Amino acid sequence: MSRETLNLAQAAEHVHMTANELKHCAQRGELEAVERGGEWYFEHRALDEWAQRSLLAAGQRTLAERHRVMMDEHRRADISDWGVARLFSAATIDLAVAAKAKAGILRDMTDLADRGGQVNDADALFKELVAREEAASTAIGEGVALLHPRFHDPYLFSESFIAYGRAERPVFFGAPDGDGTRHFFLIGSTDHAAHLHILARLAMLAHGTDLVKRLEEAADADTVLAAIGECEAEFSH
Repeated sequence: MSRETLNLAQAAEHVHMTANELKHCAQRGELEAVERGGEWYFEHRALDEWAQRSLLAAGQRTLAERHRVMMDEHRRADISDWGVARLFSAATIDLAVAAKAKAGILRDMTDLADRGGQVNDADALFKELVAREEAASTAIGEGVALLHPRFHDPYLFSESFIAYGRAERPVFFGAPDGDGTRHFFLIGSTDHAAHLHILARLAMLAHGTDLVKRLEEAADADTVLAAIGECEAEFSH
């Protein structure tokens, strides 16, 4: 797990913000940072954790702008595999998650992710998911939660993936709209920058397309995969 220290320019690039925006957040005490000699420094691990919380708590306008910046960065770098649909597989989709409370959901989703064979330490992943929910809920409204470790550790996974579970009934998960949560995406990423992109992309799909409606109606894993791919195509340009 990285404890690298980043200066302001490096940190701003990492979280897809301008240097002034990030500095103002640090000055307001929104995230851990140290000022020395007029320069700001950020611990990579703590910066990642803050960026994740900030992204999921963002309003739709801010989220859309952050997503646009990320997409522009991908295009400038000529990165063609920015989509998230490719990270799903039928092996890690479950349309009948039986748990009725948060702890059970986290355990069931850990087991589902482990089934795909890309999780190196399932117990460590479960503990990180619990720690993330204790710090702040990953529920974003629309009946969706984007589960991920509190501190991004690429070594937890052998490959990047997204597992999807649909609970048999909505579960209280601390969503900002106060409603129950039924659709759970567990993100496993081996890359720091891609991790934030995946979070933004999934949140955009949840808020900006009819993906949730289609997931409610999905009868099998193939239908889920088709819905995700088709909804993501709306953001291809």
